[in-house]
Amino acid sequence: MSAHAPGRSQGIVVVKCGGSGALDVTRLCEDVAERTAAGQKLVLVHGGSAEMERLAGQLGVRLRHLTAPDGVVTRYTDDATLDVLTLALAGRVKPGLLCALDRHKVPAVGLTGLDAGLLRARRRRSVRAVVDGRPTVVRDDRGGRIVEVNAGLLHGLLAAGVVPVVSPPALAEDSEPVNTNADRAAAAVAVALRARCLVFLTGAPGVLTDPSDPSSVLAAYRLPPVGEPAPSWVAGGMRIKLVAAREALLGGVPEVWITDAAAKRPLRVLSGGGPGSSIVLPGVPSP
Repeated sequence: MSAHAPGRSQGIVVVKCGGSGALDVTRLCEDVAERTAAGQKLVLVHGGSAEMERLAGQLGVRLRHLTAPDGVVTRYTDDATLDVLTLALAGRVKPGLLCALDRHKVPAVGLTGLDAGLLRARRRRSVRAVVDGRPTVVRDDRGGRIVEVNAGLLHGLLAAGVVPVVSPPALAEDSEPVNTNADRAAAAVAVALRARCLVFLTGAPGVLTDPSDPSSVLAAYRLPPVGEPAPSWVAGGMRIKLVAAREALLGGVPEVWITDAAAKRPLRVLSGGGPGSSIVLPGVPSP
Protein backbone atom coordinates (compact mmCIF):
# COMPACT_ATOMS: atom_id res chain seq x y z
CA MET A 1 0.00 0.00 0.00
CA SER A 2 1.43 3.35 -0.99
CA ALA A 3 1.38 6.07 1.65
CA HIS A 4 3.29 9.26 0.98
CA ALA A 5 2.96 10.80 4.46
CA PRO A 6 6.15 10.84 6.54
CA GLY A 7 4.47 10.03 9.86
CA ARG A 8 1.17 9.30 11.49
CA SER A 9 -1.13 12.30 11.72
CA GLN A 10 -3.00 12.55 14.97
CA GLY A 11 -5.77 14.55 13.32
CA ILE A 12 -7.05 12.44 10.44
CA VAL A 13 -10.24 10.41 10.77
CA VAL A 14 -11.69 8.38 7.90
CA VAL A 15 -15.46 7.87 7.95
CA LYS A 16 -17.18 5.25 5.78
CA CYS A 17 -20.80 6.24 5.19
CA GLY A 18 -23.68 5.44 2.90
CA GLY A 19 -24.51 2.17 1.26
CA SER A 20 -27.54 0.77 3.07
CA GLY A 21 -29.71 3.88 3.00
CA ALA A 22 -29.68 4.13 6.82
CA LEU A 23 -27.51 7.25 6.80
CA ASP A 24 -28.99 10.50 8.11
CA VAL A 25 -27.06 12.88 5.85
CA THR A 26 -28.14 16.04 7.68
CA ARG A 27 -26.97 14.77 11.07
CA LEU A 28 -23.69 13.55 9.61
CA CYS A 29 -23.01 16.91 7.96
CA GLU A 30 -23.83 18.77 11.18
CA ASP A 31 -21.30 16.57 12.96
CA VAL A 32 -18.71 17.04 10.21
CA ALA A 33 -19.21 20.82 10.26
CA GLU A 34 -18.68 21.02 14.01
CA ARG A 35 -15.61 18.82 13.99
CA THR A 36 -13.89 20.41 11.00
CA ALA A 37 -14.52 23.86 12.51
CA ALA A 38 -12.65 22.60 15.59
CA GLY A 39 -9.70 21.54 13.42
CA GLN A 40 -10.50 17.87 12.88
CA LYS A 41 -9.31 16.53 9.51
CA LEU A 42 -11.94 14.23 8.03
CA VAL A 43 -12.14 12.09 4.90
CA LEU A 44 -15.51 10.63 3.89
CA VAL A 45 -15.62 7.40 1.90
CA HIS A 46 -19.04 6.35 0.67
CA GLY A 47 -20.81 3.49 -1.02
CA GLY A 48 -24.33 3.54 -2.38
CA SER A 49 -25.99 0.13 -2.53
CA ALA A 50 -29.48 1.55 -1.94
CA GLU A 51 -29.09 4.09 -4.75
CA MET A 52 -27.61 1.39 -6.98
CA GLU A 53 -30.68 -0.77 -6.43
CA ARG A 54 -32.97 2.14 -7.35
CA LEU A 55 -31.00 3.07 -10.47
CA ALA A 56 -30.65 -0.54 -11.59
CA GLY A 57 -34.43 -0.91 -11.35
CA GLN A 58 -34.92 2.20 -13.48
CA LEU A 59 -32.45 0.95 -16.09
CA GLY A 60 -33.58 -2.68 -16.05
CA VAL A 61 -30.19 -3.99 -14.90
CA ARG A 62 -30.10 -7.10 -12.73
CA LEU A 63 -27.72 -6.79 -9.77
CA ARG A 64 -26.17 -9.98 -8.44
CA HIS A 65 -23.92 -10.99 -5.56
CA LEU A 66 -21.24 -13.60 -4.99
CA THR A 67 -20.92 -15.53 -1.73
CA ALA A 68 -17.39 -16.64 -0.89
CA PRO A 69 -16.77 -20.00 0.82
CA ASP A 70 -16.27 -18.12 4.14
CA GLY A 71 -19.70 -16.49 3.80
CA VAL A 72 -18.52 -13.00 2.84
CA VAL A 73 -20.86 -11.52 0.21
CA THR A 74 -19.53 -9.27 -2.55
CA ARG A 75 -21.15 -7.66 -5.56
CA TYR A 76 -20.77 -9.41 -8.91
CA THR A 77 -19.69 -6.72 -11.36
CA ASP A 78 -20.27 -7.07 -15.07
CA ASP A 79 -20.11 -4.16 -17.53
CA ALA A 80 -23.72 -3.08 -16.90
CA THR A 81 -23.29 -3.24 -13.12
CA LEU A 82 -20.10 -1.15 -13.32
CA ASP A 83 -22.04 1.49 -15.28
CA VAL A 84 -24.79 1.50 -12.63
CA LEU A 85 -22.23 1.75 -9.83
CA THR A 86 -20.41 4.68 -11.45
CA LEU A 87 -23.61 6.55 -12.25
CA ALA A 88 -25.17 5.94 -8.84
CA LEU A 89 -22.13 6.83 -6.73
CA ALA A 90 -20.65 9.67 -8.77
CA GLY A 91 -23.95 10.99 -10.17
CA ARG A 92 -26.37 10.68 -7.25
CA VAL A 93 -24.85 9.79 -3.89
CA LYS A 94 -21.77 12.00 -4.08
CA PRO A 95 -23.58 15.16 -5.30
CA GLY A 96 -26.10 14.70 -2.49
CA LEU A 97 -23.33 14.56 0.10
CA LEU A 98 -21.50 17.54 -1.41
CA CYS A 99 -24.64 19.69 -1.46
CA ALA A 100 -25.48 18.76 2.12
CA LEU A 101 -21.95 19.58 3.25
CA ASP A 102 -22.13 22.93 1.45
CA ARG A 103 -25.39 23.76 3.27
CA HIS A 104 -23.41 23.31 6.49
CA LYS A 105 -20.56 25.52 5.21
CA VAL A 106 -18.14 22.58 4.85
CA PRO A 107 -15.85 22.89 1.79
CA ALA A 108 -15.66 19.48 0.15
CA VAL A 109 -14.36 17.90 -3.06
CA GLY A 110 -15.90 14.78 -4.59
CA LEU A 111 -13.53 12.17 -5.98
CA THR A 112 -13.78 8.68 -7.39
CA GLY A 113 -10.84 6.34 -7.44
CA LEU A 114 -10.33 7.33 -11.08
CA ASP A 115 -9.38 10.93 -10.25
CA ALA A 116 -5.59 11.40 -10.41
CA GLY A 117 -5.22 7.66 -9.80
CA LEU A 118 -6.59 8.06 -6.29
CA LEU A 119 -7.40 4.35 -5.92
CA ARG A 120 -5.45 1.78 -7.91
CA ALA A 121 -6.49 -1.85 -7.86
CA ARG A 122 -5.35 -5.24 -9.05
CA ARG A 123 -8.16 -6.78 -11.05
CA ARG A 124 -9.32 -10.16 -9.80
CA ARG A 125 -8.71 -12.76 -12.49
CA SER A 126 -10.96 -15.23 -10.72
CA VAL A 127 -13.30 -15.29 -7.73
CA ARG A 128 -14.14 -18.37 -5.69
CA ALA A 129 -17.83 -18.46 -4.87
CA VAL A 130 -20.60 -20.81 -3.80
CA VAL A 131 -23.41 -20.94 -6.37
CA ASP A 132 -26.48 -23.12 -5.70
CA GLY A 133 -24.53 -24.88 -2.96
CA ARG A 134 -21.59 -25.71 -5.23
CA PRO A 135 -18.11 -24.19 -5.17
CA THR A 136 -17.31 -22.50 -8.46
CA VAL A 137 -14.79 -20.11 -9.97
CA VAL A 138 -16.08 -16.89 -11.56
CA ARG A 139 -13.71 -15.42 -14.14
CA ASP A 140 -15.61 -12.48 -15.67
CA ASP A 141 -16.01 -10.27 -12.60
CA ARG A 142 -14.89 -6.64 -13.04
CA GLY A 143 -13.83 -6.23 -9.45
CA GLY A 144 -10.45 -5.52 -7.91
CA ARG A 145 -8.44 -5.22 -4.70
CA ILE A 146 -6.88 -1.86 -3.88
CA VAL A 147 -3.08 -1.90 -3.96
CA GLU A 148 -2.26 1.82 -3.94
CA VAL A 149 -3.79 5.04 -2.66
CA ASN A 150 -2.68 8.50 -3.81
CA ALA A 151 -2.32 9.76 -0.25
CA GLY A 152 -0.53 12.90 -1.41
CA LEU A 153 -3.67 14.10 -3.20
CA LEU A 154 -5.77 13.64 -0.07
CA HIS A 155 -3.16 15.26 2.18
CA GLY A 156 -3.08 18.27 -0.15
CA LEU A 157 -6.85 18.70 0.09
CA LEU A 158 -6.84 18.28 3.86
CA ALA A 159 -4.06 20.85 4.20
CA ALA A 160 -6.24 23.28 2.22
CA GLY A 161 -9.10 22.77 4.70
CA VAL A 162 -11.16 20.67 2.29
CA VAL A 163 -13.04 17.45 3.12
CA PRO A 164 -12.40 14.78 0.43
CA VAL A 165 -15.49 12.70 -0.40
CA VAL A 166 -14.27 9.46 -1.99
CA SER A 167 -15.93 6.48 -3.65
CA PRO A 168 -15.24 3.61 -6.08
CA PRO A 169 -14.55 2.71 -8.84
CA ALA A 170 -10.77 2.27 -8.88
CA LEU A 171 -8.24 2.11 -11.71
CA ALA A 172 -6.91 -1.31 -12.71
CA GLU A 173 -3.49 -2.06 -14.22
CA ASP A 174 -4.82 -1.43 -17.73
CA SER A 175 -6.20 2.00 -16.67
CA GLU A 176 -9.76 0.68 -16.92
CA PRO A 177 -12.26 1.10 -14.07
CA VAL A 178 -13.02 -1.76 -11.70
CA ASN A 179 -15.37 -2.06 -8.77
CA THR A 180 -13.90 -2.25 -5.31
CA ASN A 181 -15.73 -2.68 -2.03
CA ALA A 182 -16.26 0.70 -0.37
CA ASP A 183 -15.65 -0.64 3.16
CA ARG A 184 -12.28 -2.04 2.12
CA ALA A 185 -11.57 1.17 0.19
CA ALA A 186 -12.12 3.12 3.41
CA ALA A 187 -9.68 0.81 5.21
CA ALA A 188 -7.09 1.28 2.47
CA VAL A 189 -7.49 5.07 2.61
CA ALA A 190 -7.13 5.05 6.41
CA VAL A 191 -3.95 2.97 6.21
CA ALA A 192 -2.45 5.14 3.44
CA LEU A 193 -3.19 8.35 5.36
CA ARG A 194 -1.85 6.87 8.61
CA ALA A 195 -5.16 7.95 10.12
CA ARG A 196 -5.75 7.77 13.85
CA CYS A 197 -9.25 6.32 13.49
CA LEU A 198 -11.60 4.64 11.01
CA VAL A 199 -15.36 4.81 11.64
CA PHE A 200 -17.93 2.69 9.81
CA LEU A 201 -21.44 4.17 9.88
CA THR A 202 -23.96 1.40 9.35
CA GLY A 203 -27.60 0.45 9.86
CA ALA A 204 -26.95 -0.94 13.35
CA PRO A 205 -25.63 0.63 16.57
CA GLY A 206 -22.57 -1.62 16.34
CA VAL A 207 -21.80 -5.33 16.22
CA LEU A 208 -24.90 -7.18 17.48
CA THR A 209 -24.91 -10.66 18.97
CA ASP A 210 -28.57 -10.80 17.92
CA PRO A 211 -29.11 -8.92 14.63
CA SER A 212 -32.80 -8.44 15.50
CA ASP A 213 -32.06 -6.88 18.91
CA PRO A 214 -30.30 -3.47 18.93
CA SER A 215 -29.71 -3.82 22.68
CA SER A 216 -27.34 -6.75 22.03
CA VAL A 217 -24.62 -4.35 20.80
CA LEU A 218 -21.09 -5.16 21.94
CA ALA A 219 -18.92 -2.40 23.37
CA ALA A 220 -15.93 -4.22 21.86
CA TYR A 221 -15.72 -7.01 19.31
CA ARG A 222 -12.54 -9.07 19.22
CA LEU A 223 -11.81 -10.36 15.74
CA PRO A 224 -11.21 -14.13 15.57
CA PRO A 225 -7.70 -15.31 14.71
CA VAL A 226 -6.97 -15.60 11.00
CA GLY A 227 -8.40 -18.85 9.69
CA GLU A 228 -11.13 -19.10 12.31
CA PRO A 229 -14.69 -18.37 11.19
CA ALA A 230 -16.67 -15.42 12.49
CA PRO A 231 -19.53 -16.22 14.91
CA SER A 232 -22.75 -17.30 13.23
CA TRP A 233 -24.49 -14.10 14.36
CA VAL A 234 -22.08 -12.01 12.27
CA ALA A 235 -23.92 -11.93 8.97
CA GLY A 236 -24.79 -9.82 5.94
CA GLY A 237 -22.89 -6.60 5.34
CA MET A 238 -21.31 -6.77 8.81
CA ARG A 239 -18.99 -9.54 7.62
CA ILE A 240 -17.25 -7.41 5.01
CA LYS A 241 -16.99 -4.48 7.45
CA LEU A 242 -15.13 -6.72 9.86
CA VAL A 243 -12.85 -7.90 7.05
CA ALA A 244 -12.11 -4.23 6.30
CA ALA A 245 -11.65 -3.47 9.99
CA ARG A 246 -9.03 -6.21 10.25
CA GLU A 247 -7.18 -4.80 7.22
CA ALA A 248 -7.15 -1.33 8.77
CA LEU A 249 -5.91 -2.54 12.16
CA LEU A 250 -3.22 -4.74 10.62
CA GLY A 251 -2.20 -1.74 8.50
CA GLY A 252 -1.53 0.29 11.64
CA VAL A 253 -4.77 2.25 12.18
CA PRO A 254 -5.04 2.43 16.00
CA GLU A 255 -8.83 2.62 16.32
CA VAL A 256 -11.72 1.18 14.32
CA TRP A 257 -15.35 1.70 15.29
CA ILE A 258 -18.68 0.50 13.91
CA THR A 259 -21.58 2.72 14.91
CA ASP A 260 -25.10 3.86 14.02
CA ALA A 261 -25.46 5.92 10.83
CA ALA A 262 -28.84 7.21 12.02
CA ALA A 263 -27.69 8.39 15.45
CA LYS A 264 -28.30 12.02 16.40
CA ARG A 265 -24.52 12.51 16.60
CA PRO A 266 -23.13 9.70 14.41
CA LEU A 267 -19.48 10.64 15.09
CA ARG A 268 -19.85 10.90 18.85
CA VAL A 269 -17.76 7.73 19.26
CA LEU A 270 -14.74 9.92 18.44
CA SER A 271 -15.17 11.79 21.71
CA GLY A 272 -15.90 8.76 23.86
CA GLY A 273 -19.70 8.73 23.78
CA GLY A 274 -22.58 7.28 21.87
CA PRO A 275 -23.36 3.75 20.74
CA GLY A 276 -20.75 1.78 18.88
CA SER A 277 -18.46 -1.24 18.89
CA SER A 278 -14.69 -0.92 19.05
CA ILE A 279 -13.05 -3.55 16.84
CA VAL A 280 -9.99 -5.23 18.37
CA LEU A 281 -7.40 -7.62 16.97
CA PRO A 282 -6.94 -10.97 18.76
CA GLY A 283 -4.42 -10.69 21.55
CA VAL A 284 -4.86 -6.92 21.90
CA PRO A 285 -6.51 -5.63 25.10
CA SER A 286 -9.93 -4.03 24.65
CA PRO A 287 -10.04 -0.23 25.13
